[in-house]
Amino acid sequence: MKNAIALLCCSSLFLSASGMAFAQKTPGPGKRATPKTEDTARVQSADEQPQVAIQMANDYFNASQVMTADFVQIGADGRRSEGKLYVSKPGRLRFEYAQPATMEIIADGVSVAIRDRKLQTQELYFINDTPLKFLLKAGVNLQRDVKIMSVSSDDKATTIDVEDTATFGGTSTIKLRFDKKSFSLKQWEVTDPQGYQTLVTLHNIDLNATPDGNLFKIPSNNHFPFAN
Repeated sequence: MKNAIALLCCSSLFLSASGMAFAQKTPGPGKRATPKTEDTARVQSADEQPQVAIQMANDYFNASQVMTADFVQIGADGRRSEGKLYVSKPGRLRFEYAQPATMEIIADGVSVAIRDRKLQTQELYFINDTPLKFLLKAGVNLQRDVKIMSVSSDDKATTIDVEDTATFGGTSTIKLRFDKKSFSLKQWEVTDPQGYQTLVTLHNIDLNATPDGNLFKIPSNNHFPFAN
């Protein structure tokens, strides 16, 4: 169950749009900026200015109210698992693990349930006590809700390190990694209050398809139809 709690500490990030402006290059006489050159300018500015990178992260999280993606998780014990992630903001989320994993994590807008089909156990947490806010909030604001520790960039990714003191059990730290070209979230790494680390990598992200609402219904505590 510790690995599941470590995944719960998979982040909280939010940003303050107030007072932030993107650095944009002004085209010379007779020239018009194209969307491509504007995007390039923003990425270059993100390399040079942490505030721009933070604002771009905010824009990414707030651009869509839904998400579907494949994920790969490396737990604190080094075990690899994978599955499907579904998000419908505000407050609804599901990590559906592929076999042989027996875990599932469901948020219904009020609570987050960690379920183990093999052990037939279910643990409930309040959403506000978990660091899943960056996936669950309708309006993400990093600078307002978490402490930003650092912003860095290399050839492949921009990384924003944050610290969240409002998580169950204490303070969690989260590394958010965004793709250098598209600035889409590609990975996060969480260190929970007990020091356990969990790495989650996303693939095949879809920000348009709306997940079935039934995916976010938390079953009763004794309902495990697929228990092994």
